[in-house]
Amino acid sequence: MVPTLSSHQPRLSVSAISISAPKLSILLSQGTVHKKTQHLELILSLCNTSPQLMDTMRKQKEEFIFRSKLPDIDIPKDLPLHSYVFENFSKYPSKPCLINGANGDIYTYADVELTARRVASGLNKVLHTEVPSLLLPNPFSTPAELAKQARASKSKLLITQACYYDKVKDYAQENDVKVVCVDSAPDDQCLHFSELTQADENDMPRPEFSPDDVVALPYSSGTTGLPKGVMLTHKGLITSVAQQVDGDNPNLYFHSGDVILCVLPMFHIYALNSIMLCGLRAGAAILIMPKFEVGYLLGLIEKYKVSVAPVVPPVMLAIARSPDLDKA
Repeated sequence: MVPTLSSHQPRLSVSAISISAPKLSILLSQGTVHKKTQHLELILSLCNTSPQLMDTMRKQKEEFIFRSKLPDIDIPKDLPLHSYVFENFSKYPSKPCLINGANGDIYTYADVELTARRVASGLNKVLHTEVPSLLLPNPFSTPAELAKQARASKSKLLITQACYYDKVKDYAQENDVKVVCVDSAPDDQCLHFSELTQADENDMPRPEFSPDDVVALPYSSGTTGLPKGVMLTHKGLITSVAQQVDGDNPNLYFHSGDVILCVLPMFHIYALNSIMLCGLRAGAAILIMPKFEVGYLLGLIEKYKVSVAPVVPPVMLAIARSPDLDKA
């Protein structure tokens, strides 16, 4: 008599009972033995573990794969993140790409690609293979937190604004770290951003990379706790963006005709990934608002005909409760 196998039955030793591989194969094919993975150890304790038995186990193991009726999304495996995001830029070189809500400056897709390549070339000359850090803007970080992040990431260049220079000045001087300010250089120890943007965009070697290399290290508290670095790879971010805007049924319906509002801080992954990278991939215009203020936001939405406004609940509540809403 073959004992009934269940997850509650005590484990039996091989010396207590033995079932041959052919007999077990018959039992499995007839469904007499429960075929869940968690029972394999118990089954093996009742049987002679021969290669024939193991082959039977593999064949009987069930797989449940749920597939969409839509075609698979093509996710490139041999492109670095910037090449993937820039892939469609040539389709709309004169189309607005980034709009500075603070001063009205508009940068086309051709402008953005050229500047990005020049900055990459400039960074290559200054850093080679070292790590740069961005502090643009994050008024909540303390000097101690920024020093900890720069030390953990082994950053050799800090890119920030003049108003945050004092937060990183001491750490930079004590650790031989360069600082670049994107607006104005407070002293001669700080480099101006033009030293990067004036580099030759053609003087940039093709970098060697692996899809599993870390491309971004945003620091996030994960809602609670102290900030910690989140290692994001080329493959991971490309896959995330592709799932959101590529394919026949994307999660985000961004189109090249959209004007997308970016009022959320870009040190948060929501703005960096789902607004900036996805918007660039889709060819949309991205309206950047450096600081949230309800009346100003409503004016920008009307002026630039914003079609998509990704926000978080507190921002939506502030808009809904604002008396400026009736004036818009």
